[in-house]
Amino acid sequence: MLSLLYVQCLIGVLAGAVVGWLWPSFGAELKPLGDGFIALVRMMIAPVIFCTVVHGIASMGNARAVGRVSLKALLYFEVLTTVAMVIGLVVVNVVQPGSGLHVDPSTLSTKGLPPEATASHESFSAFVLAMIPDTLLSAMTGHEILPVLVVSVLFGFGLNAGGEAGAGIAQGIEKLSRILFTLIRWIMRLAPIGAFGSMAFTIGNYGLDTLRHLFLLIGSFWLTALFFVLVVLGTVMRVNGLRLLPFLRYIKEELLIVLGTSSSEPVLPRMMAKLEHVGAAKPVVGITLPAGYSFNLDGTAIYLTMGSVFLAQALGIDLSLTEQLSMLAIMLLTSKGAAGVTGSGFVALAATLSAVPHVPVAALALIFGIDRFMSEARALTSVVGNGVATLAVAKWEGQLDEDRAKAVLRGDIPYTSAPEPGHTPEPQVDPVPGEKPAEADPKAAAGADRGPVPAVG
Repeated sequence: MLSLLYVQCLIGVLAGAVVGWLWPSFGAELKPLGDGFIALVRMMIAPVIFCTVVHGIASMGNARAVGRVSLKALLYFEVLTTVAMVIGLVVVNVVQPGSGLHVDPSTLSTKGLPPEATASHESFSAFVLAMIPDTLLSAMTGHEILPVLVVSVLFGFGLNAGGEAGAGIAQGIEKLSRILFTLIRWIMRLAPIGAFGSMAFTIGNYGLDTLRHLFLLIGSFWLTALFFVLVVLGTVMRVNGLRLLPFLRYIKEELLIVLGTSSSEPVLPRMMAKLEHVGAAKPVVGITLPAGYSFNLDGTAIYLTMGSVFLAQALGIDLSLTEQLSMLAIMLLTSKGAAGVTGSGFVALAATLSAVPHVPVAALALIFGIDRFMSEARALTSVVGNGVATLAVAKWEGQLDEDRAKAVLRGDIPYTSAPEPGHTPEPQVDPVPGEKPAEADPKAAAGADRGPVPAVG
């Protein structure tokens, strides 16, 4: 059992919590362990996305198909994000966790808040322009996912138009992706150490006492996120002929890494590999999952509505239904573009409050201390939401092998991160939209298909 990554991560999370509780000052000093692990994975995200998207578009060979997948993904993102926000709005109005605090706004100050929370936030036009990198290579050296997607899509279309020369480069990029996923596999061995350091810092720096003061907000937020995952995302999986709980078991290692690091970024490469292994076509995965990290942050969507209304309740500000709905409309914009890193939801909430006149930005000081305890729920919800979104778009596009997906989720075709010695995986052929893909017997496939899907087209 100790050789399994999710067991190692679970031990790291529990050990970090104990260290942070018993030796708070020492636990707070372990933050570099978590930061270092996240930085190692983050440096791989841009090239992994580039190779996956470019090779996916090149293998699809049809610009219209790429546009169709992108449009369906964005439509799905908007619908589910709106549902998440409405659920958060209903819960916070029913539970009213901020009522009775009677905080005097004149006593609040932005001192002590992170600079990102008090900085002026970009307009929608600035957000769109920021998607265009300064140079072709600068997208690879930045920290934003959207510019990488823009460059990757353009480059993929260029390879399609390049004919024989483009096909040769596409093969080289596909081979490069194999090397990148090998590096990712090595880095992920450090995940338990990163989870240990991050959890020790969280408990050591903020302490368990912080939870007692605002437990109602934290508890209601976690329960709302759990309701969204089990009911809303569970329904989406059912509609697409799959079940949610087997999928959660399938990605349990990734969920524990997210829980420990409080960030969804470290598991992006592994989620892409596992979604391809479960039967979603590589082009759909390459387009939908990275885009979801900017456009489909379900956990952040719930947090924005609950956090903003909680602050209004704490200050004694009575928001009408119209005012709450206007805030929701603004949140549909401010929730976009926030990468799945620790604290991005807090910055998105600051952007929302600065765009509406109802609640002062200084009120963020009330929840800044406990934001870290809600960050894990935001990241976990968003990871599951993006995985379900990818499967849903693949099914909608006719690019999901349902028989294979059911076999994988049953455990008949286990996921392995490395090929067996002497084994060369057979290339998968993406099914034609509207045509049922051919599937071998699951029992036979269990012994034949154990190669890592990232290494195949």
